[in-house]
Amino acid sequence: MSAGGPRQGPPATASGAVTGGPEGNERLTASTGTVLLVLFAVQGVTVLFLDQLLTVHFFVGLLLTGPVCLKIGATGYRVVRYYTGAPAYRRKSPPAPVLRVLGPLVVATSAAVLATGVTLAILGPAGTARSPVLWLHKAGFVCWIAVTTVHVLAHVWRLPRLVGAELRRRPEGRGQAVPGRAGRWAVLVMALGAGTAVALAGVHLVSAWNG
Repeated sequence: MSAGGPRQGPPATASGAVTGGPEGNERLTASTGTVLLVLFAVQGVTVLFLDQLLTVHFFVGLLLTGPVCLKIGATGYRVVRYYTGAPAYRRKSPPAPVLRVLGPLVVATSAAVLATGVTLAILGPAGTARSPVLWLHKAGFVCWIAVTTVHVLAHVWRLPRLVGAELRRRPEGRGQAVPGRAGRWAVLVMALGAGTAVALAGVHLVSAWNG
């Protein structure tokens, strides 16, 4: 290729050609994050009317386990690829230092809220009365709100562009198509399916709290 010819981007790796590389990972993270925003918004409403919507609170809380695990997995994969020196991931600018500090806190508080919530469902009111799990669940939720609010405000403005590009079958403008679109949607659907299965299997536990 002569010096005056069109510039070629760096060659795609075999895995990048299948998964979409960092761009595909970013789109999967954005799509999963959008689903989580909706589910957590529903969960926030149930908190305000917990007596009337306790069953919905249980169901959505258990359903969240699927997409939350997917979000942690996708983000963790990007972090591992970046710090192990994968060229495509190294070329992507890392998040701002504040967001890099907040990331683990978002993961930790999300895991704490879900873990204590599932524990509450299993223990029931009688078991909870003898343990600090309910207090930990409430404290974890407050901490989660604090760190996640900053996290969401930093990223929410990018979601329409990323999710919109993922929904379209053709690349936007002069951009290139990102491989692996069908696979990313399949993974998201499977995560929602897994969460729904957990919710259907465990929602009956709410009866102990309604008694």
